[in-house]
Amino acid sequence: MDIDVLGALAVRENGIPVTPSAPKPRQVLALLALHADQVVPVALLIEELWGERPPRSARTTLQTYILQLRELISVALEHDPEDAEPRTAKDVLVTMPGGYLLKTSGGASDVREFEKLAGTGYRAMDAEDFPGAARQLRDALALWSGSALVDIQAGPQLELEIRRLEETRLCALYQRIEVDLRLGRHRELLGELTVLVSRHRTHENLHGQLMLALHRSGRRGEALDVYQRLRHSLVRDLGLEPSVGLRRLQRSILMAAPEPALEVPVAGGERLSRVG
Repeated sequence: MDIDVLGALAVRENGIPVTPSAPKPRQVLALLALHADQVVPVALLIEELWGERPPRSARTTLQTYILQLRELISVALEHDPEDAEPRTAKDVLVTMPGGYLLKTSGGASDVREFEKLAGTGYRAMDAEDFPGAARQLRDALALWSGSALVDIQAGPQLELEIRRLEETRLCALYQRIEVDLRLGRHRELLGELTVLVSRHRTHENLHGQLMLALHRSGRRGEALDVYQRLRHSLVRDLGLEPSVGLRRLQRSILMAAPEPALEVPVAGGERLSRVG
């Protein structure tokens, strides 16, 4: 079974789509697909579908949605190779004690591939293999065709998962830009960073990267303007001043001094001190 969630939901068995069109079964499949090869508790599925006040018929209705998914899987299983061991839909969408499990049987998952490529890119950064890091992170980000599960009507559980995925995407994007800055691609980054800071008006790291790219492109005044706009947004929206690291960068640009080291977040919440 192949699973794509980094964009529209697409689940295929033997290359045949098994994604239903009805919103509720799509939610069930999306949550099962995000946790493929793991048991998803019935309680979690019910909360996803109905929130904190499920109807009395919730379990029965959920079983109906599972049956609908299995019917789609059954059609796809008719295309199993003739020499393959016979399977039923219950072997793919498995009833487990307290929940359900969607078996991929070694199929592709864009989330798993993204995490693998991004992890390789982070390790390449740590080894100061910046061209290799840029390549791996670009390949990871290329797996995204839009916002995660963009075509799914998400409940509370999927909303949490979508936010988590979007954060990992933003982290990989930030790291890829960091690598490009190290490779001297500051002029090429200006357009991309300008769009990103307009979308993320209080994201200090992206603003810091745009300040560096502008400063290195000989546009010192614009770099300082970026800082002032960020400070205004932070104070207005969050009641916060820019971080010490960003203030240090602003002073360095103001005084035309050598750029200070920047604190760069990496996967897992760690921080590394890097020169911008």
